[in-house]
Amino acid sequence: MPRKGRSIIIKKGISKKDNMIKTVIFDMGGVIITLDENEAGKRFVELGMKEFAEKMDPYKQSGLNGDLEEGKLSEEDYRQKVSEKVGREVSFEELQHCWLGYMKEVPANKLEVLKNLKKQGYRVVLLSNTNPYVSAWVDSEEFSGDGHPIGDYFDAMYRSYEVKYLKPDENFFRHVIAAEKALPEECLFVDDGARNCCAASEVGLFTYCPKNGEDWCEKIYEYLK
Repeated sequence: MPRKGRSIIIKKGISKKDNMIKTVIFDMGGVIITLDENEAGKRFVELGMKEFAEKMDPYKQSGLNGDLEEGKLSEEDYRQKVSEKVGREVSFEELQHCWLGYMKEVPANKLEVLKNLKKQGYRVVLLSNTNPYVSAWVDSEEFSGDGHPIGDYFDAMYRSYEVKYLKPDENFFRHVIAAEKALPEECLFVDDGARNCCAASEVGLFTYCPKNGEDWCEKIYEYLK
């Protein structure tokens, strides 16, 4: 069993020598974006949602946050429930401010790697537990710092609240593989959560688990040889 925060590759069923990676599937938070859990918690406390701060998990949210990210609650229903708990009407912008507390940095060198992988012929895919508040930001020109939304760096994007699955549910990976018409043994999944990598491995994907914020820009090519 891999340990959280350790760089690993899990092989299942085939040897790396016999493998030909064609699709590289990336997590977003912790891999593409460096996360700051403390800042997000602080902002939720300031909003009056201390219970959110106490239950926050950057790998899989629970409670109302989990229902939002799994698509069980719409953004409007989620905001209404938060407003009821706080005792006043809470705006989209206020909640987005809380969620964006997670977003510490988007390293430009990682975005360059994504572009280079596409140029080299790899299918580059996003698979992320996320929500409409974060998506509104990453889909904007503010995401990259030079006017590019996240979609410019990927061939396809699969977000938990849209597909109604949360990692580490193996069905999330099966959904993406089916949608991509890909073979599991031809996919590399990159995620900073060990539980997520274990689930992907069970489905047959190769996995690489860098730490949150780790610079994987050179090392990833070792898994693509």
